[in-house]
Parts: sequence; C-alpha cells; structure tokens
Amino acid sequence: MTTDRILLDTNIVSYILKDSPQANLYVKHLYDKLLTVSFITLGELYYGAEKANWGVRKRNDLDSLLESFVVIPFDTEIARRYGSIVAARRKIGRPISFADGWIAACAIRHDLKLITHNADDFEHIAGQSVISERM
Repeated sequence: MTTDRILLDTNIVSYILKDSPQANLYVKHLYDKLLTVSFITLGELYYGAEKANWGVRKRNDLDSLLESFVVIPFDTEIARRYGSIVAARRKIGRPISFADGWIAACAIRHDLKLITHNADDFEHIAGQSVISERM
C-alpha cells in the first residue's frame, strides 16, 4: 500500500476547518503526506456550509482549506467499487451510508489509507485500510 498519499474523511476535514481538539489527534498522520479528499467530501462540506448559512468569510476559509487537497474525482471504477461495497455491507446486515460508501470506494480504488474519526462506519469492507484515533 502506498503510504505517501492518504484520503481524509469529511469529519477530519471539518475538524481541521474548525480547529477542533479532534484535529490534533490526526496531525501526526498528515505530516509529509499528499492529502486527498473524495468528490463526495466536497459536496458534504458545501452542503454543511449551506445548511448552516455560512457567511462569506467562513465560505472563503473552506475554499482556501480545500485548495490544500487533491480531489479524487468520480470515475467508472469508483462506481463499480461503490456498488460492491454497498451490496456486501447490506448482505452482512451492516448497511453503509451513501457518502461513506463513495468515500470508501475512492480509497480502495486508489489504494489509499482512509483517515476517519468514525472507524465503525468503514468496518467489514474488503481492502479498506483505516486510521482512526480516540480522545
């Protein structure tokens, strides 16, 4: 597995943006790495900004932070992985959310470790490598 590139789950990007204490748990995993996010994370973050009715300054902060990441775009192989992940999780009685399924598919498709604060959301996914910390 490539260790110089990692995929950040939406919650990690949110912690960084808010400068929350949880962000400090992950700094050691981010140093000297190529940081990536999935296309779905962008949608989730922009949805959060709309839902919270953010002003111009906070939206600009979000845009500035997102410039720090390589965005993994959609492709057909990610869609195939997504279908496989969602079906496999449903078969074992552990459905996965729409967003988490896409994030996991991006990570697996590009052989990336996924950094998330919600490791349970990504359990029982073949080929998935997760890094998570607890306070």
